[in-house]
Amino acid sequence: MVDILIQAHFNYQSGKLSGFELKGHADAGEYGQDIVCSAVSVLAINTVNSLEKLAQSKPQVLSDDENGGFLKVELSDDQVQLPNVQLLLQSFELGLQDVANSYGKYIKIK
Repeated sequence: MVDILIQAHFNYQSGKLSGFELKGHADAGEYGQDIVCSAVSVLAINTVNSLEKLAQSKPQVLSDDENGGFLKVELSDDQVQLPNVQLLLQSFELGLQDVANSYGKYIKIK
């Protein structure tokens, strides 16, 4: 069995999603052919872009793809209260859960 290589953690603030953190790489295929990493990356990047462009929020984003894959996204207290922000974060969480349901040996959601 393969070790869980992508770890996703969702942050909550007063019962509302306030951000997320992703660590690691799936190694579910050769570089450029890893559909698990691709799916997680597309979902995460689309969520950040949507938060910025559609919800007009300014998430704090920290990333380091070269040293093992890392993405941390945090939103301010005011932004967490916005319905559009919650919808986008919930959509991201749902998408990751779907990936984990299909490829659970490569991703774990905390």
